[in-house]
Amino acid sequence: MIDALLLIGVLVAIFVGYNIGGATTGVSFGPAVGAKVLSKLGAAALMSIFFFLGGWLIGPAVVETLGEGIVPGAVMTLETGIAILFFIGLALFIGNVFGVPASTSMTAVGAIAGLGLATGTLNWGTMGQIVSWWLVAPVVAFWISGVIGRYFYPTINEWVAISRRETHLWVVERNSLVPTVRAAEGTGRRELTGSLIVVAIGCYMAFSSGASNVANAVAPLVGSGALEFDEGFLATFSNMEWGVIIAGVAVTIGAFTIAKRTLDTMGNDLTALPLTAAVVVMTVSATIVTLLSAIGIPVQLVIVATMSIVGLGWGRATRTTTVSEAVRGEETTTVSVGALTAEAEGEEMPAIGEEAAADIPKASDLFDPSTTARVILIQNFVPVLATIGAYLTFRFVPIFGL
Repeated sequence: MIDALLLIGVLVAIFVGYNIGGATTGVSFGPAVGAKVLSKLGAAALMSIFFFLGGWLIGPAVVETLGEGIVPGAVMTLETGIAILFFIGLALFIGNVFGVPASTSMTAVGAIAGLGLATGTLNWGTMGQIVSWWLVAPVVAFWISGVIGRYFYPTINEWVAISRRETHLWVVERNSLVPTVRAAEGTGRRELTGSLIVVAIGCYMAFSSGASNVANAVAPLVGSGALEFDEGFLATFSNMEWGVIIAGVAVTIGAFTIAKRTLDTMGNDLTALPLTAAVVVMTVSATIVTLLSAIGIPVQLVIVATMSIVGLGWGRATRTTTVSEAVRGEETTTVSVGALTAEAEGEEMPAIGEEAAADIPKASDLFDPSTTARVILIQNFVPVLATIGAYLTFRFVPIFGL
């Protein structure tokens, strides 16, 4: 028999996972949906599958960090775990209502840190390690993307020959019992290849999201040991495995429902990021997040991806100047993220030093200023809200036995 308090905890964890599904589906598959490569239904299905795989294979390392690394396991009781999950879910829900995919890792860490500060049990060593990687990871993403933008972007641009369009690249026919998928009329072979690359990278992003974010939904429950059962069917899976299963189910629900908002924001409203650039950004971001998740570090995917975009744009813009010219001070480089829109997908790019700075578009050609400001504001507000809410609750509300 499941205890009523545990049932409440599971429901709150599902609420958190639901909002994680809404937030991360847009980040992972927004470019593919915006380019009409994938439908929202297809994005939800792929998100569900690959999020679970990432959570099952790599996620436990991050679950351990959030469950007992930031605060001692003795403090992470079922009661406190439920409260933490509530603050995480509420903060993420606010972001999803505005169609903005907030950083789930920062929100979860903030809520748990609020508990640690209120009880005087915060592990400053673990927090220092996490925050250090939060500072280092975006810098690494910037420089890797910058190198790619300067030296390898032309080659990648030739591979991913696909542009944003009004009609879908693929058509699903339901004339028979088993639906069939075929290329839409007018879709070329290069576009088909590019579309498969974009979808594959989206699946990779979903995998990395599962590796990092499954902990945000269930770490407080797993850390309290509440999902450990001794007999019956429930004993089939371990405490950790039940946590991953609950998170996977919850994210699936979110991906098929509330994710429609963030898919619109990330796929259409926020940026006109070319799909060539989107593939690079998604690959770099997903790789960094997956590697850090493997060592138990929860990473803010949204910020890493943002710095990857900036780095790629900077690298692309510096192609107007050779290294020798820059060293001698003969040429100045116009640094602009808008450089990513200088050519269409598949178009041959001039060699380094042969392109005029006047040909580089402004950053405003790439980002919608009002939407970008709204996204940045909410993404920073959500983690702060979770931290302050958790601290005030655990500090002044005496119902948690702390």
